[in-house]
Amino acid sequence: QVQLLESGGGLAQAGGSLTLSCATSGTAASIYPMGWYRQAPGQQREWLATISNSRRTNYADSVKGRFTISRDNAKNTVYLQMNKLKSEDTAVYICRIHGTSYWGKGTQVTVSS
Repeated sequence: QVQLLESGGGLAQAGGSLTLSCATSGTAASIYPMGWYRQAPGQQREWLATISNSRRTNYADSVKGRFTISRDNAKNTVYLQMNKLKSEDTAVYICRIHGTSYWGKGTQVTVSS
């Protein structure tokens, strides 16, 4: 059974930092691109960043320069380092194995101004 488990969310102040983790199990996730998304209440799910199996990265303009995606294939884990947080970053952050139907359930990030 494939599972994705996000962690690291919580409350942060504007300008602060958080690092999210997405641990995968039940599949060789290291061969797939992985992505981070977020969804705020009443809004559509937004793509944030993707990392390929060769660690090539792409970012949405909304987070470029502030967020960094990385992966540790030995740990089957993908990370999202979030710096210079803004109140508009408040959302549930969700990871995904691209090319599959597998998504995590998300971790809540709340940024206070």
